[in-house]
Amino acid sequence: MAYDLKQESEVKEYIENLGIEYRFGCYKEKKPEVCHLLGDYLEAIKKDFNKAAKVYKSNCLDYKFGKSCLKIGNYTLVGRGTEKSSQSEALNYFEKGCEYNEPGACLHAGMILTATGPNVNVMRDIPKGYNYLKKSCDQNDDMACHYLFGMYLTGVPRNPTEFNPHNPEKNKNIDYLIKSDMKEAFKFAKKACELGNMYACANVSMMYKKGDGVEKNQEESQKYFQIAQNLQKAHETTKELKFQQGLNDK
Repeated sequence: MAYDLKQESEVKEYIENLGIEYRFGCYKEKKPEVCHLLGDYLEAIKKDFNKAAKVYKSNCLDYKFGKSCLKIGNYTLVGRGTEKSSQSEALNYFEKGCEYNEPGACLHAGMILTATGPNVNVMRDIPKGYNYLKKSCDQNDDMACHYLFGMYLTGVPRNPTEFNPHNPEKNKNIDYLIKSDMKEAFKFAKKACELGNMYACANVSMMYKKGDGVEKNQEESQKYFQIAQNLQKAHETTKELKFQQGLNDK
């Protein structure tokens, strides 16, 4: 049946039929991809976060669908559709998602395990967190590569409270779990840039300009600066288009 999506009644019928189709594909045909779509439908269309959370959780645990593990992990992290937020429980879902080769889940697991600060209540585990970030980067997640760049840029101190960004001389004498390595930092920055991360491209440009981790090259520096500029413009254009779409809808 063809729907006229300019007619409100037909839009409502289309949306309801979509929900029926997703429920059938998930509960009767037991297709993990369709279960995930059902979760997205309940989240975005019905705004029923409790039901969406149940679908994502079941699809993660029963069908081992990595994208659903990422979703229920995010829900658990902020307390959406769940009784309360829990970093440790969220980490458990992210780790499962990473096991099922979802790069976003690997990224989130790595970030939780390497984070510091008063609001972090999961025990820091740099080696394990690094491995999750590396797996995510290897699967072409630009943010994971960018995060690894930062770790190698400054190094990762064993005791974060000893690190002082304003006193580089003092920092030379503290113990590091990952030592600063500009060549490694450059490698991850370049990959993140190639994956479309504009901040990484700006960092590559600066490293070529200063000769940090790579031989000085002003032409390459200018090239990556321009790439960063183009990515920023593309990002701003996309945001503007989305905004205008809302204004222009009749």
